[in-house]
Amino acid sequence: MSLTSYPFDGQAVSEGQYSFLFRELASHSGIADQVSGTGFHSYGDSSGMRVKVNPGFAIVRGHGVQSTATETLTIAAASAAQRYDRVVLRLDPTANSISLAVVQGSSGGGLPALNQTDTGVYEFPLATVTVPVGTSTISAGNVSGERRFLGNTVGGWTTATRPENPRTGRLGLNTSTNRWEFWTGTAWSDLAPTINWGTVEGRPNTFPPAAHAHAWNDITSKPSTFTPASHSHAWKDITSKPSTFAPSSHSHSWSSITGKPDTFKPSSHSHSGYLTSGSTISWANGSKKPHSNSASGSGTWYSVWVEGNGTFCRNTSSIRFKKNVRDYDIDPDDVLSLRPVIYDRKDQLDDETGEIKVGRKDEVGFIAEEVEASGLDWMVNYLDGEVDGLRYDLLGVALVPVVQRQEAQIKSLTERLAALEAKVS
Repeated sequence: MSLTSYPFDGQAVSEGQYSFLFRELASHSGIADQVSGTGFHSYGDSSGMRVKVNPGFAIVRGHGVQSTATETLTIAAASAAQRYDRVVLRLDPTANSISLAVVQGSSGGGLPALNQTDTGVYEFPLATVTVPVGTSTISAGNVSGERRFLGNTVGGWTTATRPENPRTGRLGLNTSTNRWEFWTGTAWSDLAPTINWGTVEGRPNTFPPAAHAHAWNDITSKPSTFTPASHSHAWKDITSKPSTFAPSSHSHSWSSITGKPDTFKPSSHSHSGYLTSGSTISWANGSKKPHSNSASGSGTWYSVWVEGNGTFCRNTSSIRFKKNVRDYDIDPDDVLSLRPVIYDRKDQLDDETGEIKVGRKDEVGFIAEEVEASGLDWMVNYLDGEVDGLRYDLLGVALVPVVQRQEAQIKSLTERLAALEAKVS
């Protein structure tokens, strides 16, 4: 018989017939709940390798399934690489049942494929479970939902949970956009799209105004005065014009000047005193003047001290300039511990010319840090808290105790030798 109808009283109706009927009524498989509801919601609670699934009701390919208690599913141990498992409602017509199950993915692979046959096993996805390497527990962050809802039960869906494989004309409320939409056969389309000027078809690009006029009183924001437009006047029409015209401020290029002299004598002038007199030469910094000035002329000559600011002064030693004079003990052994060295000066950059000045070679002297360590730190100069130079002029003072001790030793040895000679004779 090619034509059947059902269900009627006293008539046997098969599972397949009821399934086909319910599939047409429900339009597709999904959760019978609000879009934000918790029906068959899957989650992890960090209690181990487990996922829990809330109670709920769903239609899977025309078959109903209901859970009245929270179910717990076991997730397999972590793999060598990150893995993705899927929690599903599995319809098995052969077993006459719909059960909760876990479809395990492959190590390092993507989402595992689902069985979704039209007459055999059909797996409806509820959630994806991410299983990181080495994990021993499934947390809420490892579980992401995949549930889709029955539109005819709740009157809508979200963009992510729209019906799969809908028929053309399927209508529902998209709660993500809060707009009614329908399936055109190839895409979801807004049932009542917002119309704006940009979506109007065949609109003109410009609207040339028709010939018209405005009363002067109707014009708003008109200026109180009107600057004259660019124009000209005949010279004869200008009144009160001056008889002569003084040249305005201007300049001439050097090449355009005629009759200029070949040379220009300097006018009367002077130079700042620091070049010929005064106690400070700021540019010298205590070095250029004595370095470039040859020793000549008569008069008293002094050793020169240079202050940190470049000021020159003579080295005076008269008691007239001193007070609080007292003996100062110098250990001759400190002086004898000094190490004379020969060295080369490092090259220096001349700040004025930008040239590299090669340092002098084979200079003889001491290392200031070694002098400081020997106990003769009073011979050391410091700059900005660091060892900088030596007071070589004080070396003679340091040598006096050495000579005095040697003189005393010579005198003692001479007396002892004379006494020994007298005793022998």
